[in-house]
Amino acid sequence: MDIVEKVRSGQRLSLEDGLALYDLDVLTLGQLADEKRKALHGNKSYFNINRHINPTNICVDVCKFCAYAANRKNPNPYTMSHEEILEVVRDVVSRGIKEVHIVSAHNKEVGLDWYLDMFKTIKAEFPDLHIKALTAAEVHFLATTYDLTYDQILDKMIENGVDSMPGGGAEIFDEKLRDTICKGKVNSKEWLEIHELWHKKGMKSNATMLFGHIESREHRVDHMLRLRDVQDKHEGFNCFIPLVYQLENNYLKVPNQISGQEVLKTMAVSRLMLENINNLKAYWVTSTVNLALVSQEFGANDLDGTIEKESINSAAGAKSAHGIDLQKFVGLIKNAGYTPVERDSLYNELKVW
Repeated sequence: MDIVEKVRSGQRLSLEDGLALYDLDVLTLGQLADEKRKALHGNKSYFNINRHINPTNICVDVCKFCAYAANRKNPNPYTMSHEEILEVVRDVVSRGIKEVHIVSAHNKEVGLDWYLDMFKTIKAEFPDLHIKALTAAEVHFLATTYDLTYDQILDKMIENGVDSMPGGGAEIFDEKLRDTICKGKVNSKEWLEIHELWHKKGMKSNATMLFGHIESREHRVDHMLRLRDVQDKHEGFNCFIPLVYQLENNYLKVPNQISGQEVLKTMAVSRLMLENINNLKAYWVTSTVNLALVSQEFGANDLDGTIEKESINSAAGAKSAHGIDLQKFVGLIKNAGYTPVERDSLYNELKVW
């Protein structure tokens, strides 16, 4: 049975199958992924009205791909006060935003309570606002810095108002590559363990993969399979988000941007390998808006959201610093031939535009 027949027969795919998918021509691969997308989501394209907040860029880690953390490439350290953060939240809530996505650097200077009180302060004033916060890398940093277990940190997050976890810090799970690009940060086993513990508590999270740097296709498929194994246990991942590596202002020194065709192939392979994660996000921040829109024909059913302000990827060259206008976003989705569906953070449908 060839790989096309195997996909269409609904069989679970192996590492070798994933590599065989990459060897298909891009249009055949796209058609397979589009068939799967349409079977799950029809013509719907999901987004949410959200705001990213990055409260500090002071970090104990030095990841070679990072342009956000304060270092020689970015000599502008900052830490926001809780009142400054709350002013941002008040502003965005007044304009109808339903989710804040809070990801920071690993800052030893502020203390554990700075992180937790941030969430408690927001939740006290806005109990209905969804707080998506703290990557597994941040959880690992807080647990190891303050001599607590992952379980203890996760329980404190829930107690202080965190509703779901973002998928950052996964990068690429191969440990040899991690030693090169982010040595000292949470390792792959720990990242997966943290998310599984979170899922056991009945909570949801996302999962990411950073690609287009020094990894191979095999590394990408291996990454997907490890996520699939965790998803089999508790179905806790809302969404898979392949993140396109950004070239500027970091120490990894990748000479050329990954091609658009390779991005589209990776989206399609993700859709077909991860049959147990329903939502595949084309994160326009890293892929560009245009390529994200095309990715809808290669398996993606989610485009993230309006974002408003983004500091991490824009520091590395992404054109995302000021988000995207809601009406423009909706118009682009419609012009691409899809039905824009506003969702909440857990993929409940709120409004069909």
